[in-house]
Amino acid sequence: MNSYSRLVGAMLILFAASGCARSDADKPAATEATAPAEKRYPLRGEILSVDTKQNVLIVQHEEIPDYMPAMTMEFSVSAGDAANAQEGQRIKAEVIPSDTGHFRLENIWPDDAMSAATLKAGEDALRQDTLIRGNSPYREVGENLPDFVLYDQTGAVVQSARFRGKQIMLNFIYTRCPVATMCPAATMKMMATQELARKTGVPNLELVSITLDPEHDSPGVLRDYAKARDIDTSNFSFLTGPERSIKDLLTQFGVIAQFEGSIIKHTLTTLLINENGRIIHRADGTLWDPKDFVAKMRK
Repeated sequence: MNSYSRLVGAMLILFAASGCARSDADKPAATEATAPAEKRYPLRGEILSVDTKQNVLIVQHEEIPDYMPAMTMEFSVSAGDAANAQEGQRIKAEVIPSDTGHFRLENIWPDDAMSAATLKAGEDALRQDTLIRGNSPYREVGENLPDFVLYDQTGAVVQSARFRGKQIMLNFIYTRCPVATMCPAATMKMMATQELARKTGVPNLELVSITLDPEHDSPGVLRDYAKARDIDTSNFSFLTGPERSIKDLLTQFGVIAQFEGSIIKHTLTTLLINENGRIIHRADGTLWDPKDFVAKMRK
């Protein structure tokens, strides 16, 4: 039995006992009369102005078929989306109307041609790389980090080459995970490692968390996630992007994730990649010690 088969077997055992259920807080509150499901409409348009104090965008949008003609409107957004927004930026999003006549935008993504082309090229290249690796796509310790292109929490396009020449600590999480011993614990461990590495003088360290849930975890959602936890993002990036790219990275890193309705069942993996792009250490689960990772960074 090769190392990939052994890893999958071990992961399946862990996977059977693990899972991140989306919390009840994500579900509509129960009322005496059940409220209808929230209506959402796809929007494409250009940001004309940004008010980060009120978290409001003025957007000139295209026609929304079967709902609204093209026009310029005011939308409320999250703090993270407001911080990411730029005048003149093209976006795609979902419009959510309210009974009071106010409108908000969620699931906001950049929609410029250059970013889209860069993401698509990276997505296609990663897909091809995964297929070429055949039935054993898993990257062993000693192999190199695959090339990828995603968005970070600011909405900037990030190519893996951005981290070249640096040590990388990488894991996978998702923002709505309510299980304390899963994603929240993984993020706390990453933060502890970041602080310990700083105190002990580890140079050129980049921490990277890639979402398991790109359908929900847009750049603005990731930015809000980091801010709510007071995470220092000067060398800690939260990445999201095309679902196909995320799935190929999960495959190549041996992370198992399955969506079952409102539940994501998944395994946890944390990797350390050296300055030459080579994977030098892997820890599964959340029982690893930040001191062990920092010690390997200092070698």
